[in-house]
Amino acid sequence: MLSAEFVRELRESWLPHVSDAGLDRVIDLLEKGSPLLLSGRFTEALPRGCLATHIGWHHPAVAHRTIDAGILWLTRVAKLNPATSAVIREWDRRCPQDWTFRSEVLEILKQERSERVAAPGRGTPTHPRSPSAVPA
Repeated sequence: MLSAEFVRELRESWLPHVSDAGLDRVIDLLEKGSPLLLSGRFTEALPRGCLATHIGWHHPAVAHRTIDAGILWLTRVAKLNPATSAVIREWDRRCPQDWTFRSEVLEILKQERSERVAAPGRGTPTHPRSPSAVPA
């Protein structure tokens, strides 16, 4: 079961800043059990990256970056410290190979996508739904 801290941070600090394309990408990787989705480090050999890195690669503010896209997305867009992020800590501890963990995260992400589809204008295919998500 996901911790309340993990769910709160994911919903309040991550998802408002995730582009629709980033959300779709992470859902796709989780559904497939893709080896492109890492834990324990932000990136390895491209195109392998962690949750934050794949989100960053699909965000207009940091999509032009490669190895540091996840760190930049977390710090500059989501305004989180990677060292203290509950999502990062739990992701690295339980890894995407923990099927229960992956299923629970996937459920939250799919719920977010369904809410965005039901409320057009909450997000677009390439931009986050939060106007404050893209730094000036």
